[in-house]
Amino acid sequence: MNIGKTLFAQLMDFLPWKTFHRIVDRHDGDRYVKSMTCADQFRVMAFAQLTYRESLRDIEVCLSAQSAKLYHMGLRQEIKRSTLADANEARDWRIHAEFAQRLIEQARKLYAGDGFGIALENTAYALDSTTIDLCLSLFPWAPFRTTKSAVKMHTLLDLRGNIPSFIHISDGKLGDVNVLDVLVLEAGAIYVMDRGYLDFARLYTLHLAQAFFVTRTKSNTRLRRVYPATVDRSTGIICDQTIALTGTTSRKDYPEHLRRIRYKDAETGNTLVFLTNNFVLSAATIWALYKSRWQVELFFKWIKQHLRIKKFYGNSENAVKSQIWIAVSVYVLVAIVKKRLNLDASLYTLLQIFSLTLFEKMPIQQAFAGSEYKFDQASNGNQLNLFAF
Repeated sequence: MNIGKTLFAQLMDFLPWKTFHRIVDRHDGDRYVKSMTCADQFRVMAFAQLTYRESLRDIEVCLSAQSAKLYHMGLRQEIKRSTLADANEARDWRIHAEFAQRLIEQARKLYAGDGFGIALENTAYALDSTTIDLCLSLFPWAPFRTTKSAVKMHTLLDLRGNIPSFIHISDGKLGDVNVLDVLVLEAGAIYVMDRGYLDFARLYTLHLAQAFFVTRTKSNTRLRRVYPATVDRSTGIICDQTIALTGTTSRKDYPEHLRRIRYKDAETGNTLVFLTNNFVLSAATIWALYKSRWQVELFFKWIKQHLRIKKFYGNSENAVKSQIWIAVSVYVLVAIVKKRLNLDASLYTLLQIFSLTLFEKMPIQQAFAGSEYKFDQASNGNQLNLFAF
């Protein structure tokens, strides 16, 4: 690795830029652009994410202080906040969304062999959404309530590696269950959801696609027991039953049998009731899968704390969606770097170190305390040794 490159430039080298430029060409992203291309916009916005910049002025001041190093970051000129604001307004957000999906595909391949505490051959996903509150007067295009705006980030998280495999950004009014209509279902996969996604017509569509689901039932769900299975109550499993829906609408929406599992959590004393169409996995595994759904909540908490998706650099729908998708790309990029360089550090630690060392000229591995990586200066044949005897 070239010791003359800044850490930021080294991070950017992990990105498939040929793919990025093909996406830009497909959307005519750089048509009539003179000063800031889509690639320049991505680099600056990625820098803002990695260094926790709060505003366009903050970005401009920080980069102006390092103007001598901009060329080595891949930027051809000084960055003005007005130019960046115009780029966020005009560059199609779908470019960054499509590029993020390409990065997600790379990351999922890298983490495909990882486990998540459950011995399972199927791919397991956790589906949920998070709401990002906005000011109604500044973001009128994202209605939520009478006094505020909001956007929702609907996310399908691959539990192996905690990589988001699907993201849909909507206004705050879109109900969570409606995302099942746009989700591309994967046969054999297991989708873990809370009871906000309990819609039997949509769940039956998922069942017909030969996919599995694990969700919680509601107290007013009408059903009858068809067959009870023997359970070991010492494990917390109170009952494991095959059931049929008896509601006028629900039995038409889901005409086949379901599996109902009642579990009592020994730590909290709470009783949870699950519904699933999987009759093969053990009841304990079903409970463990639902417990793993908490990973998507941690993902939302993590990106809200460590990436800039709560404060936005622009007010338009295009600017907001561009910033969110670039933030997702940065998250996935750090996960890719961690895996490819076999770095023994959490994503939080990686981001903290990168935020302080982006302008340093050293190999990435050398930036981490306790790293055994050593740069071989002799490998650079063009470097003269001034102290040779």
